[in-house]
Amino acid sequence: MMPKTSVSKARPPASDGRAVRKHLLWLLGGGDAHASFDRATSGLPAALRGKRPAGLPYSPWELLEHMRIAQWDILDFSRNPGYVHRKWPDEYWPRSPEPPTDRAWGNSVRAFRRDHGAMMALVRNPRTDLYAKIPWGQGQTILREALLVADHNAYHIGQLIVVRRLLGAWKAA
Repeated sequence: MMPKTSVSKARPPASDGRAVRKHLLWLLGGGDAHASFDRATSGLPAALRGKRPAGLPYSPWELLEHMRIAQWDILDFSRNPGYVHRKWPDEYWPRSPEPPTDRAWGNSVRAFRRDHGAMMALVRNPRTDLYAKIPWGQGQTILREALLVADHNAYHIGQLIVVRRLLGAWKAA
């Protein structure tokens, strides 16, 4: 017969909180098993950024912009009491498979990096209570939102690499 155990609803001790922050930052930074955002987005010829490989519904541009928009939205939700929900899927994906200008790719990459750094800074800040419910949310915490960013980014970075392979623009390490 198994002994009865109780599950504590208390928060972990402060030392565990530091460890959680460290692990979250590692995961947000790419972790050991994930390809990096920089590797997945750099060196892609401009002529291929708006191309959809046969059988796939998105181009590298669409994936990059979706990642940027979704990450910004999660960050905005995490820190903005005046957050306004976006309309899914219309406001989370670009309207065209091609970048609208020659500079759009670089601008999107820089914005993604800036917002990614802001999410990491939010997690790194010892005054951020990772476990507190976000007052304007429905039970979400910064911990949950940081995990969502890491998971979402890893998923779409993997897709971006597959798209690049199908376009003949990916060299395995």
